[in-house]
Amino acid sequence: MTPASESRRADLQSALIRVAQQDREALRTVYAMTSAKLHGVCLRICTDRGAAEDVLQNVYLKVWQRAGSFDPAKASAIAWLCAIARNAAIDWRRSQRYEDPLPADLGETLVDETADPAADLAQAGERAQIFSCLEELEPVRATAIRAGFYQGLSYPEIAEAMDKPVGTVKSWIRRGLMQLKECLSREQ
Repeated sequence: MTPASESRRADLQSALIRVAQQDREALRTVYAMTSAKLHGVCLRICTDRGAAEDVLQNVYLKVWQRAGSFDPAKASAIAWLCAIARNAAIDWRRSQRYEDPLPADLGETLVDETADPAADLAQAGERAQIFSCLEELEPVRATAIRAGFYQGLSYPEIAEAMDKPVGTVKSWIRRGLMQLKECLSREQ
């Protein structure tokens, strides 16, 4: 990590700690340092620019309310903020499921004549194998893979959250995927 990025990380952490003390200027600093990144997190999940902006506004409200729960020993400031943004965007997506009115002919389209219970069961078994094999990996590799594939984070985002160089994260994921492939071939 470069000295500049280390300094930026320390500045963000310091500002977030001041937000916990209800320092409005510190919240402005946190916003200026993170709004573009957090907007990207929200937009990736919401897929609608207007909704992502609304969610982002709620994210900073939550940051203002919950900054006292930030613990630098548990996570970096940006990882903590990204988690709040991701969860807020996911909550928004879930809420949208129930706002769309149901079409009148929904009952006619509910039956899936192509459904294959055996295939569904096989897919559930494969999913269980993947989770089992993930547990066999080194924790850092498993964490990096989960962040990339389940949380949708990019290599740089994972590297920043884990406080490691991007190349290291790429290596962990590549080696972890090779180990997963090997484990899955043994399981079958």
